[in-house]
Amino acid sequence: MLVQTPPMGWNSWNTFGDRINEKVAMEMADAMVELGYKDAGYQYIVLDDCWSLPERGEDGRIVANPEKFPHGMKYVADYVHSKGLKFGMYSCSGVRTCCGLPSSFGHEYLDAQMFADFGVDFLKYDYCNFPETAKCRLAYLTMAQALRATGRDILFSACNWGCEDSWEWMRSIGAHMYRSTGDINDTFQSMAGIVQSQLFNHVSPSETNYNANAAGCFNDTDMLTVGMYGNGNVANNAVKQTYREYETQFAYWCASGTPLMMGCDIRNVDDECRKLLQNKELLAINQDPECRPLLRLCNDKNHPTFMRELSNNEFVLFCANFIDGTRHTHFYFPDMGIPTNCGCKIDMTNVITGEHLGAFADTCQFEVPEHGCLVLRCKFVK
Repeated sequence: MLVQTPPMGWNSWNTFGDRINEKVAMEMADAMVELGYKDAGYQYIVLDDCWSLPERGEDGRIVANPEKFPHGMKYVADYVHSKGLKFGMYSCSGVRTCCGLPSSFGHEYLDAQMFADFGVDFLKYDYCNFPETAKCRLAYLTMAQALRATGRDILFSACNWGCEDSWEWMRSIGAHMYRSTGDINDTFQSMAGIVQSQLFNHVSPSETNYNANAAGCFNDTDMLTVGMYGNGNVANNAVKQTYREYETQFAYWCASGTPLMMGCDIRNVDDECRKLLQNKELLAINQDPECRPLLRLCNDKNHPTFMRELSNNEFVLFCANFIDGTRHTHFYFPDMGIPTNCGCKIDMTNVITGEHLGAFADTCQFEVPEHGCLVLRCKFVK
């Protein structure tokens, strides 16, 4: 299996947008290794849109912009591989990419082989400029098959923004991760909106978008903005997030089992956010080998609450507070399949603080700070 647990890496779009180049890619690979991200489990360096010239070459292939990538894309891939990392690139299912550059519609097998020849390990496949008469599922199936036909293991990151209820069919067509949201930006409101869209399915409000989340294929809630602090391509300089808000974002991404693709400039991220992105306990939950989907426990969209079964007969409880002011949250054990007369207690540890909270029976109550969250690792005791 190509991806046993949610993929982890870095993508250029959130910070750099169209300002990507060979130097940036190589420096990010250096930083991934030197600053501890590789040791924490991050593997992929992914270059998003704007790596090519405006038109295809005479041989029909997409041509790397020589001003940005003077040595070509294989040179960059080889450098990333030399660091023990994996290399990712971008294309789109439409007739042009989101930035109007050559795209893969009608060229899927040619482009897939080109990416394989470069040494690509990861393809982000977007959904801009898609023809009205074309079929979304067929387009993503075609690229998935084209990648397999190359004979190279290439992670297929299908980014169709959740159109046509992608969580219902992306696993079956061969995607390894699939976007089910619109684009994130560096605001708390954007992040909260994404969480709400995933926990409260617009088609079936009693369901979430995570039911297909399991080893081999993962629900992708977009790149992280942790550590951007108003700097970069998707930033809002007028509304900078706080560390607590970033902590809530990262904790949700980890607890829900979604891919972790950093979007900040990891060369310069502050120590506090670097430690958050490398938090071993949160990453262990994200990378839990059972890869089970979450189960929503609360219908309050401003107070998202869920549980997720882990390996070793443990589970995690998560709740967030999306409104102003401190809020109390209750966990009622029968909602978690633990009747009041079963004779079991639940031993809890606060994952973020590391505090052992003790054993509880029937119910427990905690305070959740404004725009903050609570992550509890739980196990049975008698």
